[in-house]
Amino acid sequence: MTLKLTASVAALALMAGGAVAQDLKFPVGEGAFNWASYEEFKAAHGDLAGQELTIAGPWLGPDQELVEAMLAYFEAATGVDVKYVGSDSFETQVRIDAEAGSAANISVFPQPGLTADLARLGQVAPLTDADAAWLQENYAAGQSWVDLASFPGPDGNDALYGFFYKVDLKSLVWFSPENFEDAGYEVPETMEDLKTLTEQMVADGVTPWCVGLGSGGATGWPATDWVEDMMLRVNTPADYDAWVSNELKFNDPKVVAAIEEFGWFIEEGRVAGGRGAVATTDFRDSPKGLFSSPPQCMMHRQASFIPSFFPDGTQMGVDADFFYFPAYAEKDLGKPVLGAGTLFGITKDSLAARAFIDWLKVPAAHEVWMAQSGFLTPFKGVNIDLYGDDTLKKMGEILLSADTFRFDGSDLMPGGIGAGAFWTGMVDYAGGKPAQEVADAIQSSWDGLK
Repeated sequence: MTLKLTASVAALALMAGGAVAQDLKFPVGEGAFNWASYEEFKAAHGDLAGQELTIAGPWLGPDQELVEAMLAYFEAATGVDVKYVGSDSFETQVRIDAEAGSAANISVFPQPGLTADLARLGQVAPLTDADAAWLQENYAAGQSWVDLASFPGPDGNDALYGFFYKVDLKSLVWFSPENFEDAGYEVPETMEDLKTLTEQMVADGVTPWCVGLGSGGATGWPATDWVEDMMLRVNTPADYDAWVSNELKFNDPKVVAAIEEFGWFIEEGRVAGGRGAVATTDFRDSPKGLFSSPPQCMMHRQASFIPSFFPDGTQMGVDADFFYFPAYAEKDLGKPVLGAGTLFGITKDSLAARAFIDWLKVPAAHEVWMAQSGFLTPFKGVNIDLYGDDTLKKMGEILLSADTFRFDGSDLMPGGIGAGAFWTGMVDYAGGKPAQEVADAIQSSWDGLK
C-alpha cells in the first residue's frame, strides 16, 4: 500500500528511500536469535495489516540499510506498511514537520535535548508507565535510561518521551596488546590501578598517554569527554545531572576537581609531546602514537568510533584493543559509563506507533542489527554472542555491566556552552590556565546566556 505522505516527508522520501519491505536478512527460526519472543510479539500484534507507519531519522547510507533490515521484521510480524525516511538535516526537519503538524509517526532523535524541546511543546506523545518500568527492569543501568528520556510535557509534569535504541560508548581506553605484553603491563581494573600504571610507565621511561584536542572549529571537544568521564568517577550521577543543567555551577569545587583529574593525565611526562602539544594535536592523529615504532604512547582514551582513524590494516584484538576506563574503587560509585545514543519518540500517535514501541522490547529488534555491524544495546535480554564481531561484543559487555549511564554532557548543555565555552575553556586549561580560572570563565559565559 502506498503511503500518503505530507509534502515535507514525501519530498524527503524521494531523496532518501522508499518502503522498507524486503527479504528478511536472517530467516525466522534459524540461528541463535530469540525467535520465541518474536513469535510472541507476532501473535500479539499480527492484526495490524494495512496500517501505515512513517519513521523519520538521521540514518543514511549503510545505517539506513541496517535499520531497514531490522524494520523488515516488524513489517513481517505485524503486516504494517513501514516507510523509513533518512535525512542529513533531521534535527531541523523534525522541528519544521512537528510545527506544521506533518511529523512522521516515529522520529529517531540523536540526542535527548531535541526530544525534550518537542515534548515541552506537546509535539511528542508520552510513553506509558509500563514502558518506563520495562526499561528500568530490562536495560542495564535501567533507571539511567528512564531518567535520560523523561522530560516535562506541556503541563510541566515529567513523563517518559523516548525509548533508547542503538547506543555509542565513550568510556574506553585503547592500547596495543603487543606493547603491553612486551613491557609486562596488565590491564588496570580500577582508577587507582590506572594511575599507578601511568606512573610506572613514566618511571620506565615510557610515555603513557596520547591526547589530542584538535578538531578544526570544534577544537577542544575531546577534553570535554575526559571531564565528563571524570565527573562520573569523582561525583555522583545526581551531581553530574545538576552540572549539566547548571544547578551545580561550572565553577563549583566538584567540577573543578573533575577538570583537575583530567589535568593529572596531561602533566609533563605523562602525555606525548608534552602538555603544550595536547591542544594542537588533531584528535584523529592522536591515536597513531600507539602504533609507531617505537610507540609514542601506550594508551589513548577515546570513544568506540576511534578505530576509523587507526592505520590501515590495523587488526582489532591483535594490533589494538581496549579496556573500560575504570572507576575509583575507594569512591564506591559503581561502574559509570559515558556515551551517546538515539531514542525513538512518537511524533504522530497511532496503534502502529505504539506497537512499534512494543517491538523495541523484543530481543530480535536488537539482535538483527547486532549481528551485522555498528550497533550496541544495553538490553539484558539479547544474546550477546550474536554481535557481529568480538570488538562489539566486548563493548556490549561493558554496557551490560554498567551501573550508571550518562549522555555526553556537553551535548545536553546550551550550544554556547557545550559547543562553545566548554571547548575553548579546555583548550585554555591544556595550555596552562588554572582549572578554577577556566571554570569561572565558563560559568560567566553560562550566566550571560540568561
